[in-house]
Amino acid sequence: MKNKQHPASFRDPNGFLFTLDGKLYRQINKIYEAEYKQLIESGLYDYLSDAGRLVTHEEANIAPAKPEIALKIVQPALVPFISYPYEWSFSQLKSAALTTLAIQKHALKEGMSLKDASAYNIQFHRGKAILIDTLSFEFYKEGEAWVAYKQFCQHFLAPLALMAKKDIRLNQLLRVYIDGIPLDLASKLLPTSTKVNPGIMMHIHAHAKAQVQYADQEQSTKQNNRGMSKQALLNLIESLRSTIKKLEWEPAGTEWGNYYDITNYTDDAFEHKKELITEWLAEQQPSQVWDLGANNGVFSRLASDKGFFTVSFDIDPAAVEQNYKQVKEKKEENILPLVLDLTNPSPAIGWHNQERESFTDRAPANMVFALALIHHLAVSNNVPLEQLADFFCDTGQWLVIEFVPKSDSQVQKLLKSRKDIFDKYTVEDFEKAFKTRFSIEEKIKIKESERHLYLMKAL
Repeated sequence: MKNKQHPASFRDPNGFLFTLDGKLYRQINKIYEAEYKQLIESGLYDYLSDAGRLVTHEEANIAPAKPEIALKIVQPALVPFISYPYEWSFSQLKSAALTTLAIQKHALKEGMSLKDASAYNIQFHRGKAILIDTLSFEFYKEGEAWVAYKQFCQHFLAPLALMAKKDIRLNQLLRVYIDGIPLDLASKLLPTSTKVNPGIMMHIHAHAKAQVQYADQEQSTKQNNRGMSKQALLNLIESLRSTIKKLEWEPAGTEWGNYYDITNYTDDAFEHKKELITEWLAEQQPSQVWDLGANNGVFSRLASDKGFFTVSFDIDPAAVEQNYKQVKEKKEENILPLVLDLTNPSPAIGWHNQERESFTDRAPANMVFALALIHHLAVSNNVPLEQLADFFCDTGQWLVIEFVPKSDSQVQKLLKSRKDIFDKYTVEDFEKAFKTRFSIEEKIKIKESERHLYLMKAL
């Protein structure tokens, strides 16, 4: 089978990712030979990979994708799900930022430096932020500033400051600005009070002003590159680290952040629902589960606690933040919380609309949960049942879905603020629509509830 270069891996002359027979490889080019040798022989690769901060790889004995420029081929360990910074909670982005700085600090000890600081080079694997680009390192040169300083500020510090000091939703600017939020824009959006914050003042406000001042130069960072000692560079990294460590955002008061405190389930109904899902997981043994509308991950953990890798999606940043904090606190390895609006999911963006995959490009999962979700899509967002069936069929092989009837108190809440135009929203209509795309394997009424839980298989 012909190898295929990864559409997101074309900017670095030192190498690229490609697939062959469904497996992912990285070609390291001859031009990177000295740096790769330093990475390996200095112990930097072993230190970072042992610490869970750099993806591991094995050298592969296969033909290069571009043999005329190839040094060697390596096969990196696979991350089970690729996510993007605009899908991360506040603390996830913060973890990714601090990991990047920790890698840069240790690299300097071994005579190397990160030549880029893209948030897209970070993924979450076994509950931790990890660098996935083995070719990110270059030789450190005495007297030069950190070439990735601007990129780090745009990818990490600017969105974190905006989320913490202005509005948590401003992380979505990263969907528009693929190389990070421009510092002049961040400076304008941040409250005036942030100018008395030494770190934000230095790394965003003053940095943005310097970019404008030196915009006519061949490189906007040229003025900062004059005679920067290694100690000064370490001080810069420490200043960034301290500034980011002090940024905080506490989720509170949102509709979904405290969802399970206001739900209409009885204890018996809640436990019955858990028992059914646990039984179906045991039967199907899914390799990957997507929980759509997961809130803070209560039902996601029915899968992840059994060792099934689970992506736990929710629209609410507060719920996802709570979910990720639990991941960190309990050192969970099989669950990945992410922010996602199902009515406007992550699109394909970047060059040729192929650098960053859409939500549906990353489908299908082996099993999908859609629990207490369908009424929000069908009633709150007017999505027809037939289109919901199409969507879920495209998303996963097995579907665990809960039908919430119009008589349910939660649906009645939704209808208080709008006209009831949903004559076709009945359990019969639901089953008719979904039978066009699924076989209904099981249907069980949840105890002490008017709701039904279904196990379906895509046709």
